Amino acid sequence: MLELYFCVYILTFVACLGGFLIMHKQIETIIENIEKVMIGKREVAELSVVALLAGGHVLLEDVPGVGKTMMVKALAKSVGAEFKRIQFTPDLLPSDVIGVSIYNPKTLQFEFRPGPIMGNIILADEINRTSPKTQSALLESMEEASVTIDGETLDIGKPFFVMATQNPIEYEGTYPLPEAQLDRFLLKIKMGYPNAQEEIEVLRRAEKTQPIFDLTPVITLDELLKLQDEVKEVYVEDSVKSYIVQLARATRNVSEIYLGVSPRASIALMKASQAYAKIEDRDYVKPDDVQYLAPFVFGHRIILRPEARYEGKTTEDILERIISKSVIPIKRYAEQ
Repeated sequence: MLELYFCVYILTFVACLGGFLIMHKQIETIIENIEKVMIGKREVAELSVVALLAGGHVLLEDVPGVGKTMMVKALAKSVGAEFKRIQFTPDLLPSDVIGVSIYNPKTLQFEFRPGPIMGNIILADEINRTSPKTQSALLESMEEASVTIDGETLDIGKPFFVMATQNPIEYEGTYPLPEAQLDRFLLKIKMGYPNAQEEIEVLRRAEKTQPIFDLTPVITLDELLKLQDEVKEVYVEDSVKSYIVQLARATRNVSEIYLGVSPRASIALMKASQAYAKIEDRDYVKPDDVQYLAPFVFGHRIILRPEARYEGKTTEDILERIISKSVIPIKRYAEQ
C-alpha cells in the first residue's frame, strides 16, 4: 500500500512538472515571437509579458520612432488578441474612448456602441496629448476592466491589457498624467535606441516588408488566461513580502522624495515578481526578482521634491540607493 501511495505521488509530481514546463515554453515562445519584430529588445519584451501575465498595464515612454507601437502590435499578434488603438488628441472626448449610447428610433431604445477600449490589448498612443477628463476615462477600465455608461456597468472581458505611450521630450500641448492615473500602470518602461548592429538588422528586415505583417499567434487567448491563473499560484514567502514592504516604506522616508509609493505599489511589485518568476521557470519568488523589478514598478509612482530635481537627482538614482541599503532575506535562497 505504501508503494502504491508513493507511485501516485511521483506520477502527480511528474504531471505537475510537465505542465509547468509546457507553460514556461509557451511564455518563451511569446517573447521569441516578439523578437522577430523587435530587434535587441529582449528586456522590453519580457517586461511587457510580465505585465500581461500579472494582469497589469504598461506605460511605454520614449522618443518617436523607436518601436513603441510595433511592440504593442507584436504582443497582440503573438497571443491572438483583439487589438484596438486609441490615438489621443486634445479634442478627444471620454465617449470616444469608452463608447456612447445612441437612440434607435426603430426599437425606441438606446443602444450602446462600444468604444475602442472594449478590446483585449489596447494601444493608448500619446496618452499625454489628451485632456485630464479623457485621461480619467481610462481609470475605471484599467483598474476594474469595466466601463460605466448611463449608470450601467459593463465588463470589458479578459484578457484586458493597456499599453500607453508618451513622448518624454515634447511637452508643448501635452497634459502630464496625474498621480492617480500613473498609479494604474504596473510598469513604466523605456525602449532606448538600438546599437549599430541591431539597427543594421532592423534595416535588413524592413528592406522589403514590415516583419509585423508575417507575425502569427503562438498561443490562444484561453492559454493566455490559463497562464495568468498560474502566475497567481507562484509562491511568495513571507520574508519576500516583508522585503517588498521594506522597500516601499523606505521611499516614504527619504528626504528627497515628496511622495513615496502607496500600498498599491507593494501589491503591484509582488504580482510583477510572481510573473517574472514564472518567466524564469520558477514557482517561487526570489529577492532578486523584487530588486530587478522595483525600479520599473516604483519609479513612476514617486514624486521628488523640487530641490532634489534642481540638484539633478532622479528617481532611478534614489531607488538604486534604497535597494543597495536594503536588508535582503538571502539565507533562505542561498542554495536555490
